[in-house]
Amino acid sequence: MITMILLFVFLILNTNLVAQSKPSINVTPTTLTKSGDTVEIRWSGIQSPSELDFVGIYSPPTSAHDNYIGYLFLSKSPTWKSGSGSLSLPLINLRSNYSFRIFRWTQSEINPKRQDHDHNPLPQTRNLLGFSEEVSFGGSTGRGPPEQIHLAFADEEDAMRVMYVTWDPKETHVKYGEREDKMDGLAVASLKRYDREHMCDAPANQSVGWRDPGYIHDALITGLDKGKKYYYKVGNDNGGWSATHSFVSRNSDSNETIAFLFGDMGTATPYNTFLRTQDESISTVKWILRDIEALGNKPTFVSHIGDISYARGYAWLWDHFFVQIEPIATKVAYHVCIGNHEYDWPLQPWKPDWANYGKDGGGECGVPYSLRFNMPGNSSEPTGTVAPATQNLYYSFDMGVVHFVYISTETNFLPGSNQYNFLKHDLESVDRNKTPFVVVQGHRPMYTTSNEIRDAALREKMLEHLEPLLVNNNVTLALWGHVHRYEKFCPLNNYTCGNGVGQKAGDKKGYTIHLVIGMAGQDWQPIWEPRPDHPNDPIYPQPKRSLYRGGEFGYIRLAATKQKLVISYVGNHDGEVHDTMEILASGEVVNGIGDIGSVKPEGQIEESTLSWYIQGGSVLVLGAFLGYILGFISHSRKKLGSNSDFTALKTDET
Repeated sequence: MITMILLFVFLILNTNLVAQSKPSINVTPTTLTKSGDTVEIRWSGIQSPSELDFVGIYSPPTSAHDNYIGYLFLSKSPTWKSGSGSLSLPLINLRSNYSFRIFRWTQSEINPKRQDHDHNPLPQTRNLLGFSEEVSFGGSTGRGPPEQIHLAFADEEDAMRVMYVTWDPKETHVKYGEREDKMDGLAVASLKRYDREHMCDAPANQSVGWRDPGYIHDALITGLDKGKKYYYKVGNDNGGWSATHSFVSRNSDSNETIAFLFGDMGTATPYNTFLRTQDESISTVKWILRDIEALGNKPTFVSHIGDISYARGYAWLWDHFFVQIEPIATKVAYHVCIGNHEYDWPLQPWKPDWANYGKDGGGECGVPYSLRFNMPGNSSEPTGTVAPATQNLYYSFDMGVVHFVYISTETNFLPGSNQYNFLKHDLESVDRNKTPFVVVQGHRPMYTTSNEIRDAALREKMLEHLEPLLVNNNVTLALWGHVHRYEKFCPLNNYTCGNGVGQKAGDKKGYTIHLVIGMAGQDWQPIWEPRPDHPNDPIYPQPKRSLYRGGEFGYIRLAATKQKLVISYVGNHDGEVHDTMEILASGEVVNGIGDIGSVKPEGQIEESTLSWYIQGGSVLVLGAFLGYILGFISHSRKKLGSNSDFTALKTDET
């Protein structure tokens, strides 16, 4: 009898010890309102903690252990060595609940063959220590009101397109009007979506990369007055309405044009994930937001020429991207063209031997890009699979005194193709009295002095077939991305510098200025081209045709009247101008360092610069934006434990 009592007491004591030693994890709050809201993850009871112990982030919460969307090392908490700690993490609404799991991971368990995109070992999930309750979005309205709102111009000059995402297929609307307290206009949104079966390759069509994209809503507001400010909100009475936003409509009668242009921006995440994300994109959005707010009621737009989100098959990165650009994309039209990281996959329909088309799209084969955006025109190419046709490939529109053209370097551009015929007809049809300046944009550059030898054959084809269309039609400016640097060239025709832009009376040929502007966020930077006879020495002569080369991240601002077009290269580290160029309507080109000045009605450009960029209310805008986005990102820098930081790997990847 005594033996049995002692055994019973022993079992109780051991049960209590086990219960006391079992790690616990909890999250607060468990209900969030919108993307960017923060949760606090707390844990305790971890015995002999390892600096590699981590919390995995899961959405949906039923995901397999290896299918996390991201992770944070517990060693980011200052108290981690005690076995207890906490981390704060802002979350994006992925239209499904979140959960969090803590895993033990030690140095001896590192698998050198299982690495992330940055060549760091991916955490292993064999030893689960604990898991949290679920976190949901939406409160009483279900899973939250519409998010990821972005604008775009349409074929009609008196229209503005509004797109956004919800978790269900119920009909939604856009309410709009010229007064915030009187939004009587109503536009009904159409609905579209894509599914896992539409993805063409891994990881996009695998459980590790696929996440449900929700329902994409597309509404067109028409009958807008020229150059007027309109207020709008999106949603319905059941799921809720967004906050009220505003935009300024296009004005075809305007004698000025302002735009913000860049390529290869990507997005940033507040956690580690399978891919290296683009922290520099935060500064790009921050400074452009400053500039847009300072403009007041002047119409403008953003141009992002390829390599948009860098999701590459990890679907939730598209959600991060659209949430990140929402502060600017709800105010101005956000225009795009396709890049290799939206499209390229092994079985793409047009893949000539000389093209450097690989699997950079991560199996997306252009589907998220085609459905999440809706650009003017009706360009479309079949994928050759069950996936919907690839769209938003080539199109054009007028904005004030500039005619803007977008092309695809990832699909057929040779003579006889639909794209070639479009470009030829479009450039030959420009009304130079209305738009004296023409800007053509695409992703892979026709000219670069980077050591990007893999695209050499493709560039030769572009020079052979596309450059004649540019120079023979007096294209002012050609903008390219893909190379993650800024480079400005002289007016060019077949590698030869001219004295000005276009073809003047008596000239044997015309010239176009080329700029590479892929410096908005992606930090995998190539080296410049070395000397041919010393390819391994770190000496990179700058050819005469290359007037300015820069490695700083940033974007360009464009301001034009009928008399001149001015380009300024803005650097991200200080928001200041690092290079400028003026192109007069006569074709004369003036290069220099300084700002572009504000555009005056009579067509002059003030020496005092566009001071609206950095004064007055823009300071408040910067504060609000930084509070939102830095609060989103700064919680989590890329660290592998307390002693092993992630290292930025500089290669020639594009």
